[in-house]
Amino acid sequence: MKSVPQISLEEAVALVKDGDILLQGGFGMTGNPVHLMHALAETGTRNLTFIGNNVGEAGIGGGKLLRNGQIKKMIGSFFTSNPEAVKAAQDGDVEYELLPQGTLAEAIRAGGAGIGGFYTPTSAGTELAKGRETKVIQGKEQVFVEGIRGNVAFVRAWRADTAGNLSYRMTEQNFNRAMATAADLVIAEVEEIVPVGEIAPEHVHTPGSYVNYLVQATLTLEDLGSSASVESSRKVSERRMNMAKRALQELKRGDVVNLGIGIPTLVADLITPEDGIVMHTENGMLGVGPSPKDGGGAMDYPVNAGKIPVTALPGSSYFDSADSFAMIRGRHVDIAVMGGLEVDEQANLANWAVPGQPLLGVGGAMDLASGAKTLIITMTHTNKDGSAKVVPTCALPLTALKAVDMIITDLAVFRFIDGQLTLTELMPGATLEEVREKTSATFKEALSA
Repeated sequence: MKSVPQISLEEAVALVKDGDILLQGGFGMTGNPVHLMHALAETGTRNLTFIGNNVGEAGIGGGKLLRNGQIKKMIGSFFTSNPEAVKAAQDGDVEYELLPQGTLAEAIRAGGAGIGGFYTPTSAGTELAKGRETKVIQGKEQVFVEGIRGNVAFVRAWRADTAGNLSYRMTEQNFNRAMATAADLVIAEVEEIVPVGEIAPEHVHTPGSYVNYLVQATLTLEDLGSSASVESSRKVSERRMNMAKRALQELKRGDVVNLGIGIPTLVADLITPEDGIVMHTENGMLGVGPSPKDGGGAMDYPVNAGKIPVTALPGSSYFDSADSFAMIRGRHVDIAVMGGLEVDEQANLANWAVPGQPLLGVGGAMDLASGAKTLIITMTHTNKDGSAKVVPTCALPLTALKAVDMIITDLAVFRFIDGQLTLTELMPGATLEEVREKTSATFKEALSA
């Protein structure tokens, strides 16, 4: 049986050279090889191309390398979780490339599998497709994305045996599994190293053939950043809660449902285990339960796509980000409930960027909008200045084309029936005159008596 060398943090980071492409596993700080990243921050290694979902948090993980000026370019899907990454991009201090989260995960998986690239419907017709080859496949426009490989991958697993077999804890598979396949040199930071045979074959998530070195490092609460604990309860307006309650009415027992951030998050607070709704989260979990009652964090619980600790209901399962987005693109998610900035008469959605601001955080929005069987958008009916959000044509950067099935605002419920925007309900306290006045899009009225 193969024996993988066990080395120190200092020995591990000495293997990273100036100008290397560095893959870093983790989702936020969950499953993040934070000790390797911090040890690398103590070296003079520079001009790195950093590839990860996000660049850690301010001063933590990849954020420490960024603060040191060691990163030349960052490639990821959600830089906005680190304000210092946003500023570095805005100031032109760091080059950056933004990819939808599922596209990033699949590109890494493709690179690890020796596949040159792939076509995906995600991001077709949006800013992120500009400059990329497109092709109509089975009647749908798709975007070509090249596979991604790195010189070095830092991954974090919970257990390893001396043969390099890795086992991940809860939602810590995320980007780690794919990244462990996609680099010339793979260094796994692990909580515990055990003799061969102590990890049952069916519990091995990454076979040892992918792993070159092991480093033992103990996780602490400080290493988890914002996922260290559950925040205290928040006050929610009656109008926002009404939208969440109305969205809940669309969810049926047995549905696989993904809830975005913002108003959709409130829906999760209303769902009980007895409802039989199967909650999906992009970072790799089915069967998401409510927040822990004891205030515990990611040391003891899985986390959702908002990096918030959650509980696991009976029958839950964990997987990695690449499998999670394959589930989404393969139309195995019944309903996605997302927030919105604009929806237009053609069922186009804009919900991730504002003109004049850097395009720095798309996350999984594009994948979900184009991949879920049914897309429900929850949003306030107007902007703070009173301008409409249900519009003739989206002016903001698009998330997905012809994707929206239903809109729930604080004033009204719209559906796209036979391709036409149709007003079907008024929300509590709203009048038809108010909806007409505050909606710039043309719509049909089909209110029930």
